[in-house]
Amino acid sequence: MQQNANLIGRISQRLSLFLFLFLITVLVQAQTITSPDKNLSMTFELAANGVPTYQLTYKKKPVIKQSKMGFEMKDVPSMMNGFAVAKTEQNSVNDTWEPVWGEQKTIRNNYNELLVTLNQKEHKDRHIRIRFRLFNDGLGFRYEFPQQPELKYFIIKEEHTEFNLTGDHKIFWIPGDYDTNEYAYTTSQISQIPGLMEKATIDVHAQHPIKTLAVQTPSMMKSSDGLYINIHEAALLNYPAMNLNVDPKTFKFSTHLTPDAVGNKGYLQTDAQTPWRTIVVSDRATDILASKLILNLNEPTAYEDVSWIKPVKYIGIWWEYFVAGKSTWAYGKETNVKLTDDYTKLTPSGRHGATTENAKKHIDFAAEHGFDAVLIEGWNIGWEDWFGNWKEEVFDFVTAYPDFDVKEVQKYAESKGVRVMMHHETSGAATNYERRLHEAFQFMQDHGYNSVKTGYVGKIIPRGEHHDGQWMVNHYNYVANTAAKYKIMINSHEAVRPTGLHRTFPNWLAQESARGTEFEAMGGLAPDHATILPFTRLMGGPMDYTPGIFQTDLSYYHGGEQRVNTTLVKQLAYYVTMYSPLQMAADIPDNYTRFPDAFQFIKDVALDWDDTWVLEAEPGDYVTIARKAKGKNEWYIGGITDENTRTANIRFDYLPKGKNYIATIYADAKDASWNKNPQKYEIRKVLVNSKSVLKQHLASGGGVAVSVKEGSKQEQKGLKKL
Repeated sequence: MQQNANLIGRISQRLSLFLFLFLITVLVQAQTITSPDKNLSMTFELAANGVPTYQLTYKKKPVIKQSKMGFEMKDVPSMMNGFAVAKTEQNSVNDTWEPVWGEQKTIRNNYNELLVTLNQKEHKDRHIRIRFRLFNDGLGFRYEFPQQPELKYFIIKEEHTEFNLTGDHKIFWIPGDYDTNEYAYTTSQISQIPGLMEKATIDVHAQHPIKTLAVQTPSMMKSSDGLYINIHEAALLNYPAMNLNVDPKTFKFSTHLTPDAVGNKGYLQTDAQTPWRTIVVSDRATDILASKLILNLNEPTAYEDVSWIKPVKYIGIWWEYFVAGKSTWAYGKETNVKLTDDYTKLTPSGRHGATTENAKKHIDFAAEHGFDAVLIEGWNIGWEDWFGNWKEEVFDFVTAYPDFDVKEVQKYAESKGVRVMMHHETSGAATNYERRLHEAFQFMQDHGYNSVKTGYVGKIIPRGEHHDGQWMVNHYNYVANTAAKYKIMINSHEAVRPTGLHRTFPNWLAQESARGTEFEAMGGLAPDHATILPFTRLMGGPMDYTPGIFQTDLSYYHGGEQRVNTTLVKQLAYYVTMYSPLQMAADIPDNYTRFPDAFQFIKDVALDWDDTWVLEAEPGDYVTIARKAKGKNEWYIGGITDENTRTANIRFDYLPKGKNYIATIYADAKDASWNKNPQKYEIRKVLVNSKSVLKQHLASGGGVAVSVKEGSKQEQKGLKKL
């Protein structure tokens, strides 16, 4: 018996020693950081076989369960496992910075950081770093590949970062695709995505849907226990864009990088790093829209002079191509042209929109109503066969059609104090654009153009590359950086979705990269579309949504049943809810002269802001936002709803205390809706102060817009207090 007791004692001692050593190992391998406000907690640890993992909680609720990290390489051993922790470092930052333009004059950058260095001893101590930054609004992390003897050049076969979700969340999604972001959003549970994918993958030119089940980022979700979760990326530089593979049974997402023409995902040379993977999380939807995490993870601009970068409010020769049926981009009737052809010998169609006469008409309107610029699409040769031919030498960006006098238009615009906005459609031929880029920008500089709308409609050239691949990501960034050398501002369409790079390239004012107003003339947008976009596409940066359509029933032009699925007032509200420093009054000018009182809001609304307050929001349902104009005692509020009528609750506690202001309220009429009486609205003025609360009816597919300004005693006289 004594012998057995001694044996049991020795076993117990050894077991205790084993458990002690195991716990020490876990303590060494596991590292936890918390957000500055202590609500978020992130733990990094190595799982079995040295696999890197992380997990994230919010107010002790799991957000991301233990999720693997790593890389599968094509030409060197993988970075999936076999790691040991070589070193950990922690750091805290709490400072502020001022953007060149934006939703806030000052942005706080406050996070706790964990930097983990991992070694793979079986590969001669090859090492990688993973940098985590935990903010009060979420987590950002990236992989870093330092210079080292055992890792110089490498090809990524796939990044294997997981986002292991906790349940079957409600998700607002568009299909994973390498070439287009212009899908309509679907709202469903994660488990329902497989059954809805075919219907969601509508026909879009130059699309390339991912064959496996995948969705795009930003991916917006809501858990059954009330957490709002947004997954995206920040600082997309020299790397392909990320889609998310979806496991509808386990609710595990994982990275799916956009490949190149030969199937590789990325080419890197150390010292290098990936974009940041971002997870914004809160139990309040308003916090998601207020987050500045993605911007904070981008590098400050290196531009020494930013004084020439200014927000732009513009009109254009554009919407008439989609709805009026009277104009086209092309000058001639022929459909087989070359840049070397004599365009004076083409047969004029008689419907060309970008004529000198039409340009002057738009310049007159812009000057009369205080707009900064006029966009003129279709001024340059090549539009006769620009679409769908995978043609490389399609535009030269400097040669005008016979009926457009560049110098005359320039001279006329200058005399009116209006800029002309250049248009560079590439038809996807990025090689052609890069060859001609400096000549095109010099042409702009010589003729007084300081902003350009670029476009990438069609399949990409180099052939086989994708809109969202590494090659094209580098192209977009190269264009923005090159434009800065000519003091030119960029507005890109059909480009990769934004990731906060407007901090680094502040002349990159806005992008399209989603389904915008043009689709209202091509089947229409669902009434909930614009209540989803701020939680998805706009998380990465401003969108050139092109709002302001007053003639919403498009049968006005040519019969049929096509309509813009909003009320007129909702179009006004977009100027506040769809943030951008580049805002277009997109309708045909004649339609604004029919509604001059409503048009006043578009003329008044600011483009740059001192501060922003997200008053109420629910993805897919409603958004109400208030903003203070930069350097002015003026505030603007916009509220929008989906197909449901509702009451917007608008507070004014951000106004200076003890003073009354004049609020001009642009509201849907009681019998208005997106499909019946969409142009019926009411405008009233009331006095408001910091204690006021406005409960405003929103029609189906409708909205509300409010301007708040100081007024003299005479102007305030007789107005009712709210």
